[in-house]
Amino acid sequence: MAVDATLGLTALVEALHARVARTPVRLAGPAGSAVEGVTGHVYRAIRGVTRTVGASLDAVLARLVPLVDDVADTPSREALVAALNGVLGDYLAESTNPLAIPMRFRLGGVALEPARGALEHAVAGPSATLVVAVHGLCMGERQWARPGHDHRVALARDLRATVVSLHYNSGLHVSTNGRELATRLEALVAAWPVPVARLVIVGYSMGGLVARSAAHYGARAGHRWPRVLGDLVFLGTPHHGSPLERGGHAIDVLLEAVPYAAPFARLGRVRSAGITDLRHGSVVDDDWTGRDRFARRAYVRHPIPLPAGVACHAIAGSLATVVGADLRGLRGDGFVTVASALGRHRNPRFDLDVPESKRFVAASTGHVALLASAAAAERMRAWLRRA
Repeated sequence: MAVDATLGLTALVEALHARVARTPVRLAGPAGSAVEGVTGHVYRAIRGVTRTVGASLDAVLARLVPLVDDVADTPSREALVAALNGVLGDYLAESTNPLAIPMRFRLGGVALEPARGALEHAVAGPSATLVVAVHGLCMGERQWARPGHDHRVALARDLRATVVSLHYNSGLHVSTNGRELATRLEALVAAWPVPVARLVIVGYSMGGLVARSAAHYGARAGHRWPRVLGDLVFLGTPHHGSPLERGGHAIDVLLEAVPYAAPFARLGRVRSAGITDLRHGSVVDDDWTGRDRFARRAYVRHPIPLPAGVACHAIAGSLATVVGADLRGLRGDGFVTVASALGRHRNPRFDLDVPESKRFVAASTGHVALLASAAAAERMRAWLRRA
């Protein structure tokens, strides 16, 4: 990563110098001489040396991999790696970096092998009600546990269910993770020690988009697990995107338009495919395939309805202390607007049509605080126990 960062920085400085050298106003003094004296030969030499060092470093590090393969993850290390995957996960996967998180189901912090013999050994007292918890951007399986509360523990108790957690690279495209989740759910349900009578998926933030994508691709592939999918719960999910990512994209466009600032727009392009998918809440490949995701009109969003025959529930957070019947203009949770979290849209093609009885807004609750919200936990319990 350091080697690639050096190469990227070299390209950034070279582009900045080229911009300055092409200015119609001639620079005088030491600055002008320096700009004119730095040529492409110098930058090529820097890149050549960096690549040579990088190749040697890779060879040395490859010998160290076996020594650290069995080192147990600590919560702090896992949180750091999860955050790194959220920001740079697509780069890590493309460069086959060992820090890239492979998708897997976990129970009690231990990865599950979706094979019947392995699951019978790993899962004590498996329930016919299976709950899958899908975390959000820059997070990992352990981030579900908050001080004094864990939605997974509450759901396992209230539904007499077995709750497994998905651990995945949140920097990949949502649809890439959705496809893989669909395939892994098919294997998990088929190998579960007892027949699965009811499957519930709870998605927090980006996790809700990944769950929607999985339901879409699972149904399209003719998988069996969508037949037992009873409920989808969306917790602070940006169904129609997040204003923060849209703001970041606007800054990219602005930097590109300013001559001397244009090279610095490359810094914004470092962010992962998962983050840019949050611009409009993209859940299918068709939204981004064959397009530059950083271009002015990067995405062509396709309306994807909620899965038919599945009870879908949406919970939004709001920083407002009072939530009235009229939700117009109501403050969001700091990251996601209330309308986006509830699936509401002015265009009927994109409105998810979540019934009012299955929508809830938690007052005085920020985005991360939804994970510890007693009100959200109680509403999920009421919805899912009634079902």
